[in-house]
Amino acid sequence: MGVSEQISPLIRRAGSGDAQGVAEAFLAARAEMTYLPHLHTDEETRAWIAGVMLPSSQVWVAELRGRVVGFAALRGDWLDHLYLAPAAQNGGVGSALLGHAKKARPRGLDLYVFQRNTGARRFYERHGFTLVAEGDGSANEENLPDAHYRWRP
Repeated sequence: MGVSEQISPLIRRAGSGDAQGVAEAFLAARAEMTYLPHLHTDEETRAWIAGVMLPSSQVWVAELRGRVVGFAALRGDWLDHLYLAPAAQNGGVGSALLGHAKKARPRGLDLYVFQRNTGARRFYERHGFTLVAEGDGSANEENLPDAHYRWRP
């Protein structure tokens, strides 16, 4: 498949200089999620990542050949974001990022995923997360039904 199968990703803490790479991975991943409403311009999203998400979260990036291809963002015991550029999916990069998140929160993690994101739901279930509840979408800005998952060691 992609380069992610040939080499292992470098996982490292994100710095402010990673905002562009994180934004590109985020935008590319969400572009593939065709059920999502387009609520923000790419420029608004980039500004939010640089000015809000990176400073307020613990973020790890995954690099392949020096390029950011994905990231995981933790806030408290919540995995707020785990996104991979489409070319980096299904090659172990997501598992490596999730493994870092679990090590950073050894007592457990919670997350929300869109109910329609069946690939992500299977991914989290394979990694030991269990469904806590399904919601009507009133808790997310997209207003799409979501699912609350939890991992406990």
